[in-house]
Amino acid sequence: MTTIRITKEFRFEAAHALKGYDGPCRNIHGHSYQLSVTIAGTPSEDASSPKKGMVMDFGDLKAIVKENIIDQFDHALILGRDFPSAELHKFEESAENIVYVDYQPTSENMLVDFAKRISLLLPPHVKLCSLRLRETNNSYAEWFAADNS
Repeated sequence: MTTIRITKEFRFEAAHALKGYDGPCRNIHGHSYQLSVTIAGTPSEDASSPKKGMVMDFGDLKAIVKENIIDQFDHALILGRDFPSAELHKFEESAENIVYVDYQPTSENMLVDFAKRISLLLPPHVKLCSLRLRETNNSYAEWFAADNS
């Protein structure tokens, strides 16, 4: 049977700051992120299934990504756990949704995190192929399973 790739796209708004960075991104700033999730598998041939002909229902993929990434990161301030505590206190007083991560919150590192989260929740017959996280109209990072196996 033929392997097919399908892609679902998502959008979320978030702010972050890059501790120790030598440019303006060390300050809190925001992005309108665009996340593309591509999976691969063989379309179902089960004649009795309502999912016949599908690799995976786009709605099921949407539910996984929305619950485990979008709902957590949308309209959040994303900071590394090692961000200076004196500065954190100021943010905690004014921000309602701070997501602390165990890494520098760059697009590259966010993709590694997202790939782990998504891969754990996909059905066994479906594999995560790639992710693309667009920070701006002309800047994005990509993760490919083939590069990480």
